[in-house]
Amino acid sequence: MQKRFENWKEFAMVYSQRGSPGSRRLLLLFLVLAAWEAGSGQVHYSVPEEAKHGTFVGRIAQDLGLELAELVPRLFRVESKGRGDLLEVNLQNGILFVNSRIDREELCGRSAECSIHLEVIVDRPLQVFLVEVEVKDINDNPPKFFRQEQRLFILESRIADSRFPLEGAFDMDIGANAELRYKLNPNEYFDLDVKTNEEETNFLELVLKKPLDREEIQEHHLLLIAIDGGKPELTGTVPIVINVLDANDNAPKFDKSIYNVRILENTPNGTLVIQLNASDADEGISKEIVYFFSNLVLDNVKSKFTINSNSGEITVKGGLDYEDLNLYEINIDAVDRSAFPLTGHCKVIVKLLDVNDNNPEIAITSLSLPVEEDAALGTVIALISVSDRDSGANGQVTCTLTPHVPFKLVSTFNNYYSLVLDSALDRESVAAYALVVTARDQGSPSLSASVSVSVEVGDVNDNAPVFAQPEYTVFVKENNPPGCHIFTVSARDADAQENALVSFSLVERRVGERVVSSYVSVHAESGKVYALQSLDHEELELLQFQVSARDAGFPPLGSNVTLQVFVLDENDSAPELLPSQAGGAGGALTGLVPRSVGAGHVVAKVRAVDADSGYNAWLSYELQPAAGGERSPFRVGLYTGEVSTTRALDEADASRQRLLVLVKDHGEPALMATATVLLSLVESSQALKASSRVSAGIVGAEAALVDVNVYLIIAICAVSSLLVLTLLLYTALRCSAPPTESACGPGKPTLVCSSAVGSWSYSQQRRQRVCAGEGPPKTDLMAFSPSPTPCPVSADVGEHQILNEDNFAKIIETLDLQR
Repeated sequence: MQKRFENWKEFAMVYSQRGSPGSRRLLLLFLVLAAWEAGSGQVHYSVPEEAKHGTFVGRIAQDLGLELAELVPRLFRVESKGRGDLLEVNLQNGILFVNSRIDREELCGRSAECSIHLEVIVDRPLQVFLVEVEVKDINDNPPKFFRQEQRLFILESRIADSRFPLEGAFDMDIGANAELRYKLNPNEYFDLDVKTNEEETNFLELVLKKPLDREEIQEHHLLLIAIDGGKPELTGTVPIVINVLDANDNAPKFDKSIYNVRILENTPNGTLVIQLNASDADEGISKEIVYFFSNLVLDNVKSKFTINSNSGEITVKGGLDYEDLNLYEINIDAVDRSAFPLTGHCKVIVKLLDVNDNNPEIAITSLSLPVEEDAALGTVIALISVSDRDSGANGQVTCTLTPHVPFKLVSTFNNYYSLVLDSALDRESVAAYALVVTARDQGSPSLSASVSVSVEVGDVNDNAPVFAQPEYTVFVKENNPPGCHIFTVSARDADAQENALVSFSLVERRVGERVVSSYVSVHAESGKVYALQSLDHEELELLQFQVSARDAGFPPLGSNVTLQVFVLDENDSAPELLPSQAGGAGGALTGLVPRSVGAGHVVAKVRAVDADSGYNAWLSYELQPAAGGERSPFRVGLYTGEVSTTRALDEADASRQRLLVLVKDHGEPALMATATVLLSLVESSQALKASSRVSAGIVGAEAALVDVNVYLIIAICAVSSLLVLTLLLYTALRCSAPPTESACGPGKPTLVCSSAVGSWSYSQQRRQRVCAGEGPPKTDLMAFSPSPTPCPVSADVGEHQILNEDNFAKIIETLDLQR
């Protein structure tokens, strides 16, 4: 019970002690053979049949290069095609032992070679080893005869040296254990002659030593003994009963005692095998001969062949099959038609010739599926065995694979192939492969068989979740209800199963003094983004944060996306009146107006601001009509809030004028505030005195205000001029260059700068028209008239750019008057 390559070591040790060149060459040959067999992955053991349970066969784990500690974790297992559990492995010590009774004759019949082929499989990574255990024959079967008794009928007139065929024995063992010799119990009338024909089968004949005398002995009893060549010898016996008949003259004779015939196994029924011809020296009816199968012929032979009793023609009767039985021995009797018939004997040996009538057979075992897409090259996926029941070239099989990529077949030994990985896999490109394994023999014409193998590629977590775009812009109106849904993010993972299960989370960061999670939250499964509190445009115009997507693979992979949430302004703040230096009781504006002033004289100014932005903060002023429908001599500037006279005052005008000024924004719906202006009409001398008293108190403030306005106007004009110049230069460069998709494609949201007197807008639509050549280039800085539709403020803009409200309002009011 040794491995086969250990024998090479013994040969090498013997020949290494010899110094001749021939010995060294032979040693080199042995080493090459040993290296070839060791590299083939085959381990050879031998075990005698009928070995007891637990009999040691070999240290299989050690011989395969496996550690004992890894047998259980790597799921070490042994499989044997059609051999049950004859052999087992002790996982504690790695020893292969006999588990149940092994009967060589039951496994392999009378085949000269008998082996148990084991497939040893371990996982992590998958490896397949082939182990051959040769079953050695022992002499456990005695010779046996087909019949319990052989009976012969012999005429007493037969002369000495007459021969009579006998049926031989068979032995289920092989080799020397099946080499039979025969002997006959001692007697004075008969002897035994054993011949071996060219098919190496024994031909037994009973030879008459001296004539028989029926009157003396009517029945002879002999014992035929068959002895095999095993150690110890085993024997089998059969009694022979000979009935002596009354005398007759000549028995029929054949030309030969043994006829050898070769025919193809696919010979059709009715085909002539051989025509026998026996002759008889007698005359008359005794010369006529009929042919029969001997009583030694078995039933399975009679089912395949038939004989014409008159002509002696043997023809095919049943279907012949070389793979079932390739040799038939037919004993023929030729009997004359005399009153006391005599019989002649011969044997016809029919040998079948193989034809290529069996397709190859394919068996796939140890299929390891699915194959992970990161499996290493050379990973064994399946073990494939092919076989063909034919013999010679008809039974030689080659195996091919279609398609060749990314797998290949590697031949191991004895018609075994391994299906291995030949190139890298990518489940996202190809999730499964449909392979076709084809086995073709070398016969003419050749036959083939195919089997389909579906190889599924297992997923590994090699793809991170991917968002549709790297950044999203979201617009949300302020004063939203807490917990409202504002957006949904989605990400796709190209992997499968848990590796493609994506969960979302918020990337924590601080926004001012607070963390971003106090403003928004993300649902882990759906990716829905919720506002946790009511947002206020006046407090927070832009909220920027990141959402992370992570898969459930190991290790997990992820990616982030940026969300820019613009809080859109709503008209939720009413205009607020600013206090004036000439304030009166209850916050009303007061002033003295000389009766001598002409039309257009400014007598007071109402100031107000709005905490909103854009159109919601664009204020307009109007004078509430007086009670009774009286026409007031005063009016208020639509956008300036300046109260001025509409005509020259006269004595008919009341000395005290009470005006109500409505301040409204342009939101939807519009919000308003009311300012009260109290004016006293006085003569010019009184106005001068009052003016001198007041002027002393306000001159300082007016001077400071003038200085601030001057600096503010200069700064705004400088910035505006620089902005206009930059935009004109940019537009000229863009339009002079060849138009591209990106030049005229979608841009950022419209940039709007609002103030209390109007809105400045950087128009994206205007820029597109200029780039597209729809009209002559114009400045991108445009003044928009009031509109009920609010516009969001871009996150790219810092603080509002406020123009001097007095100067710009006067321009607009002048335009209104001209209209």
